[in-house]
Amino acid sequence: MERDELVRLLSAEGLALLDSLPEYSTKSDVVKTVSELRGRGHDAGLVAAVLSQSRLRAKARAKFGEFADRMLFTAPGLEQATRLRVAALHAGRFARAGIRHVADLGCGIGGDALAMAAVDLEVTAAEADEVTAAVAAFNLTPFPRVRVVHSPAEEVALDGIDAAWLDPARRTTAGGTTTRIADAADYSPSLEFAFGLTERMPVGVKLGPGTDRDVVPADAEAQWISVDGDVVELVVWTGALARAGIGRAALVIRGDAAHELVAPADSVDAPVGPLGDYLYEPDGAVIRARLIGDLARSMGAWMISERIAYLTGDRAVHTPFARGFRVLERLPADERGLRRALQDRGIGTVEIKKRGVDVDPAALRTRLKLRGERSATVVLTREEGRHVAVLVERMPPEAQVGSASNTIA
Repeated sequence: MERDELVRLLSAEGLALLDSLPEYSTKSDVVKTVSELRGRGHDAGLVAAVLSQSRLRAKARAKFGEFADRMLFTAPGLEQATRLRVAALHAGRFARAGIRHVADLGCGIGGDALAMAAVDLEVTAAEADEVTAAVAAFNLTPFPRVRVVHSPAEEVALDGIDAAWLDPARRTTAGGTTTRIADAADYSPSLEFAFGLTERMPVGVKLGPGTDRDVVPADAEAQWISVDGDVVELVVWTGALARAGIGRAALVIRGDAAHELVAPADSVDAPVGPLGDYLYEPDGAVIRARLIGDLARSMGAWMISERIAYLTGDRAVHTPFARGFRVLERLPADERGLRRALQDRGIGTVEIKKRGVDVDPAALRTRLKLRGERSATVVLTREEGRHVAVLVERMPPEAQVGSASNTIA
């Protein structure tokens, strides 16, 4: 968003017009809306600004729910913003640690600061980009204990502040296109600055889930978080914000429930064994946290092959940390034999899951040229190092038995 666009939006006319728009839907509806707004005398710049913001609000509902309808956004700010459900958990950790005043250094559009303010924390929210800082100030206006400053993180005075939260910029925008920064050394503020603050105060640093684990300080808690099966972030907690005895954590959020698997360090892998009656696909947060071995032992399961993130066992176990499949039968692992086996079973639609094999599921599905009225799921992987194809069916939650869960608030 450019400065002129923001000025138009923040005018009384702009905000009133934005709030009056119908819910953003298809491009054809947008064309009709543009025509109507221009016909009512609104200038082209204002119309473009409010429609762009309407589109971002519609997209933001996945992260902010109904709050999105009263917020403003920038495209890169929304991409990086923490989901409100997750931000609330972060804010709760600050509150439980006895923190009263948090510096949100690189606050973006203000999503994390909003969650902190909601649990009555005082927040100094700093943002280096002028337009983004103004957007954050608008979003945080209802909270009198939040102060937004337009400043680089490195220049914020931290006297009287108890802890810091940093979400370093991991994207750049040029020509209207947002690009991820591949090298953590290029984040802004830098990780050197972020972790350097640990000498002064407790710090929480939000990073991308695929960030090189080598950047995590040895004495910190690393927590990977997934939401409805999608791994969304890695948070590094230090000082009083890090929990005693926990070096690795996988926080799995599904709907309104949150479950966490924790350990002092990476877990030792479980033994490898032959395919059992059930196959389990660990949640991505468990895989990133390298807690697959601990999960396997809690389930009475074992690994299907070394360095392959599938578990197997002979009993059905309900766990929020993995998706379960009942093994129906083995199929030929070669493409021709697999095609024949699926055709013989009348399978015309197939979901292909794979790990440890070099295959493009979409391309393979096309080459199989299946016809039939049945649908099925096939897993292509390795069993004790050998290629296998397995016909499976998903285990519905209500049909699963046993337990392997640690639920948190």
